[in-house]
Amino acid sequence: MRGFFTADGRRLSFLDYGGRGAPLLALHGHYNEASVFAPLAEALGPRWRVLALDQRGHGESDRAPAYGRDGYVADVAAFHRHVGVGPAAVLGHSLGGVNAYQYAARHPGQVTALIVEDIGALVDCDWGFTLRLPRRAPTREALAAAIGPAAPYLAGSFRHRRDGWGFSFDIDHTVRSQKALNGDHWDDWAAVACPTLLVRGARSDELSAGHAQQMIARRAGCARLAELPTGHVVHHDAPDQFADLVRGFLAGG
Repeated sequence: MRGFFTADGRRLSFLDYGGRGAPLLALHGHYNEASVFAPLAEALGPRWRVLALDQRGHGESDRAPAYGRDGYVADVAAFHRHVGVGPAAVLGHSLGGVNAYQYAARHPGQVTALIVEDIGALVDCDWGFTLRLPRRAPTREALAAAIGPAAPYLAGSFRHRRDGWGFSFDIDHTVRSQKALNGDHWDDWAAVACPTLLVRGARSDELSAGHAQQMIARRAGCARLAELPTGHVVHHDAPDQFADLVRGFLAGG
């Protein structure tokens, strides 16, 4: 079920995958939207009820005047208040992973468990790929062909417009968001108090093995690392194994 709410004068969209299970808030990465978590929601049901946010500038949510860290975290807080589920587990991929651990650090009483998918405490994002994306294509197939091998990762954000096929995100806004994501976020990572699972793709070009180990060492005793033989988008490349990891962690295993 799709829902909407207003935060700071902007309309934000989310998907509630339903069920009576315990809540799991899910935050997607750049180029994606809430619908990317549909396979995970199906795999985790009925034990877990996945609620996924279209983050600012993505999916059916409004564009924003800024894409800084505080704005994204405020959106997560507003989303959490709106769905009214009380303290909950939070999962985030890439951009969403940073948003998730910063929310957990700054609102410790609201997050019971944290899953961070393939993003570090030091982020150095390259927006060159974003600038090479086609602005429009005549057909869906032409858009996918113009993107190349990465097209399956963006397919959920394809949209048909009056002037052809494009994306549910704006390319220029995405570049602004990627630039604002870069930086040193060690203080927030270290401040997280809840149990944490860091999931790394073994072939990731975003999170190195060494940096992942540093993150776990910084939070010894309350964070653990799991690796799967994938690239950066672990939930896409290995959906069943990823769901098994998340399920086991949330069950306390």
